[in-house]
Amino acid sequence: MARMYARRKGKSGSVRPARKEPPAWVSYTSEEVRKLVVNLAKEGKSTSEIGMILRDQYGIPLVKLVCGKKITEILREEGLAPSIPEDLSNLMLKTIRLRKHLERNKKDIHNKRILQLTESKIRRLVKYYKRTRVLPEDWKYSPETAELLLRR
Repeated sequence: MARMYARRKGKSGSVRPARKEPPAWVSYTSEEVRKLVVNLAKEGKSTSEIGMILRDQYGIPLVKLVCGKKITEILREEGLAPSIPEDLSNLMLKTIRLRKHLERNKKDIHNKRILQLTESKIRRLVKYYKRTRVLPEDWKYSPETAELLLRR
């Protein structure tokens, strides 16, 4: 498959093994994993950070195999899910950083192009999330609202 904006082919990535049940060496029950996910979310970790911590420190390769639900589904049930999906918020943070960089370096045309590409990715993602009803229909991306939403 080709890359999104470059005229070349991408490198293939690794594929997760197809499994229906958790590996035998996972010693945690589904309730213990749920508690770990909720505690890590309360510490302010994002869903991808939670997954990496569970994989690296607790030896849980995939939460869905143990619990039957994804991390975001568990967080949604507990009322801890973010209002904006993580991939969209990461792209918006990237555009905020790029805009600050371009304010200081006005002639940086390469990063101006990267900003355009990133904002088009955001628009494409927003269209998808509106269609799947993750975001409300009247939600609109603008750099000003992105900065207000993602203030840290």
